[in-house]
Amino acid sequence: MRNTAAITVAIAILSGPLAAQDTKPVPKDSVRGSIPGCAKGNVFTAGPRTSDQVARLDVPEGMHLRMNGQKKLMAEIKAHEGSMIEITGLMKKGQYNQTGINVGGGVRITAGSSAAGRPVPYVASPSYIGVESWHQVEGNCPSR
Repeated sequence: MRNTAAITVAIAILSGPLAAQDTKPVPKDSVRGSIPGCAKGNVFTAGPRTSDQVARLDVPEGMHLRMNGQKKLMAEIKAHEGSMIEITGLMKKGQYNQTGINVGGGVRITAGSSAAGRPVPYVASPSYIGVESWHQVEGNCPSR
């Protein structure tokens, strides 16, 4: 009888951490996915798409994202600057579907005109990702 109780308590204690690793539900206005790329500080630059990435967000290569996450997680990512990593997290829907032509420096030219009839540059607001996890992947980050 005591052995059965001890085994039951041991199973309950050991299965506790497994239940804590469940992922949070995704809000209606967000999407969860993974993006390979390189991090520098709190800025993540999306890397090239490969055919084996099923849960990859539709983020164009070279797009910069501001990372938000727990301090411990962000410190781990910062320790791997210069290495190719893949982050998984939540982004608002449509945040990364930018329209217009990328001119550089965060400036995009979209349809429309000013009073003088010239295109008006549109400065895109930064895109954010709530980082939930990361892991190192093959490849090197380009050096500037």
